[in-house]
Amino acid sequence: MKSLTRGHLKAGLDSVRGAKWRNFWTMLGIIIGVASVITIVSIGQGVKQQIGQQISHSGKNVITIRPGTLRANSSQSKSDFSVLSGLSITGSLRDSDVKTVQDTKGVSASAPLAAVATDVVGDNGLNKNSFVIGTSPDLPALINQSLAFGVFLTVDDEGMNAAVLGSTMADQLFNSDVPLGHSFKIHGEEFIVRGIFNDFGSTPLSDEANYNSTIFIPYDAAQRLTKNSAAIYEILAKTDSAKTVAPTIGSLQQSIKKGHGDQNDFNILRADESLAARSNVLSLLTNLISGVAAISLLVGGIGIMNVMLVSVTERMHEIGIRKAIGATNRQILSQFMIESSLLSFSGGVIGVVIAFIIDGLLRFFTNLRPVISWQVVGLAFGVSLVVGIIFGTVPALKAARKDPIEALRSQL
Repeated sequence: MKSLTRGHLKAGLDSVRGAKWRNFWTMLGIIIGVASVITIVSIGQGVKQQIGQQISHSGKNVITIRPGTLRANSSQSKSDFSVLSGLSITGSLRDSDVKTVQDTKGVSASAPLAAVATDVVGDNGLNKNSFVIGTSPDLPALINQSLAFGVFLTVDDEGMNAAVLGSTMADQLFNSDVPLGHSFKIHGEEFIVRGIFNDFGSTPLSDEANYNSTIFIPYDAAQRLTKNSAAIYEILAKTDSAKTVAPTIGSLQQSIKKGHGDQNDFNILRADESLAARSNVLSLLTNLISGVAAISLLVGGIGIMNVMLVSVTERMHEIGIRKAIGATNRQILSQFMIESSLLSFSGGVIGVVIAFIIDGLLRFFTNLRPVISWQVVGLAFGVSLVVGIIFGTVPALKAARKDPIEALRSQL
């Protein structure tokens, strides 16, 4: 029995090798499907992991207050958060909310984030649509981010034209890593560089701005430059400990709602809620795109069936001879099932290899950090093998049921 199985396997390998290019194009659907599913899922898992690390980096006792709705925006507005993330703000946060958060019992530190998109003039000339954020001295402690050079904004800088730059923005404005003491202009007003942040390690597909390409100035200076029209897209607050987060959120909810005329046009999120919201969106996108990619596996299975049907027709005389010398229907069935399984198996292996290569290239050339799960690899590979077996059944049954006399009468 073992020798018979080995014979079928050898015959299958010889058949696959005999038409290499035709079989390669047959496997292409399987290859694309397996590679696509593994790559897409690994990107989704990697982004979730990066977002989780980013939130954990800030701390579990950080609270985020946002306007009522952040939605996709197709307008070309240059005055709000849409410039930073492609989102527009429905509802609003106000100066009074900044004061409310600051004075709420249980809040040990807070910082508004008011976005301005404007042209900036540095040593390298005009830098269009630069990201400028008006904030307070507590920001580094809230986001747990250190400075590479200089110092951050202090209470003494309120009303002053001081600025701290992200590492990328420092290079864009001055072509220098340490432009401390250099000046640049926003709306014709001169600002002095006080410090440079360390790299933020931005998270892809996140709704946060890329702080490496951002200019940080005092909140009151941002409002003065925009005549009090800088959109507050977020207020960050930190409690003394994780245990006081829930009661502090309750107090903030009541105080801000009262200041908004009892309107719930804002959201208050804990760190874990922010992570869950982003993860849910990413999961939906990942599942949707993976489903589309999985259709390639179905197409690949149909391709295998078509080629095997052609193979049965071409090898009719061979089938007749094998039956004439005693081959059973089961043996003929096994031979063609092995051939279709080899095609799907080979396509699955190539697809897995390509997926690993793509993920490696993404890590090297982008800030994406895909995470390949062996469970996903096994599932994608297993599905490709099952697809090949299922779609190889029809041609195999056709071959097995052929009458040997009719098969021998066919042309060689």
